[in-house]
Amino acid sequence: MMAISVMIPTYRRPQDLARCLKALEQQTRKPEQVVVVVRDTDTESWSFLQDYHPQGFSLEAATVKVPGVVAAMNVGLDTARGDIIAITDDDAAPHPDWLARIEAYFVSDPCIGGVGGRDLVYVNNELIYKGESKVVGKLQWYGRVIGDHHKGIGAAREVDVLKGVNMAYRRSAIAHLHFDERMLGTGAQVHFELAFSLALRSQGWKLIYDPLIIVDHYPAQRFDEDQRNNFNHLAWKNAVHNETLALLEYLPPLRLVVFMLWATLVGTRKAFGLLQLLRFLPKEKTLAWQKWLASMQGRTQAWQTWLSHHSFTSSAKTQQAS
Repeated sequence: MMAISVMIPTYRRPQDLARCLKALEQQTRKPEQVVVVVRDTDTESWSFLQDYHPQGFSLEAATVKVPGVVAAMNVGLDTARGDIIAITDDDAAPHPDWLARIEAYFVSDPCIGGVGGRDLVYVNNELIYKGESKVVGKLQWYGRVIGDHHKGIGAAREVDVLKGVNMAYRRSAIAHLHFDERMLGTGAQVHFELAFSLALRSQGWKLIYDPLIIVDHYPAQRFDEDQRNNFNHLAWKNAVHNETLALLEYLPPLRLVVFMLWATLVGTRKAFGLLQLLRFLPKEKTLAWQKWLASMQGRTQAWQTWLSHHSFTSSAKTQQAS
């Protein structure tokens, strides 16, 4: 049996956190350790945790002083001691067999570095996404990312990307990795798990998605610029920046050229290229222009981030060599 740590970043959502912890108490395979990462200014969560006494596992609260999920995740990684580090959100409730199924995969194949599954999304206790998809968590050759983890059906399979609300990693696979602190945003930092997943894939580890590994997901209020379904220029630009930066780090040169051409000329409904602008312009009018502008700014800023980082890295290596 492998020791399991569960990591939960939280911020000002004690009622959601209580539901998540209760779900962990009901696991058929209890974790050895649960790490809740809490912002230093989050008095609501600290107050809740002082009075919470878990059944069946050791609970540790870790403090993060920097805004954003990436900083919280990295504090959690440094605190977790398990051979397996399972990660979920405070607004999710894993099914009772969640950890048992995750552990079985890691035991079965030493080449598996990450395991994830489906999140069933509920709003007002009603399942809102009832579509089904057999293609989940894949990066297409030209750079388009397909998520759809919440709609996955079929057999377990190897994927390129896991979703933050329902993912787990082998400690030995991520021993030298941290979540990318160049991700933009003051809260959600969308696509942080894309960068982490691709970094693991680039090292040759397998990532497995099994739609029977399930968490119930109750998307809660965010306390940053990213308010989920409402357009915000900064949040949109940050998300495009983060996705683009992850792909700049992962794609080989030829595929990278194809990706940038595709991203500029076509794009997606969440990262507009020229074709998406023309597609949505008749319906969304000014909003379509705003989304396109934010997308182009995000792509450009990602290039600047990537070039700056690699220029600094190359300079540092040259200085060390001399």
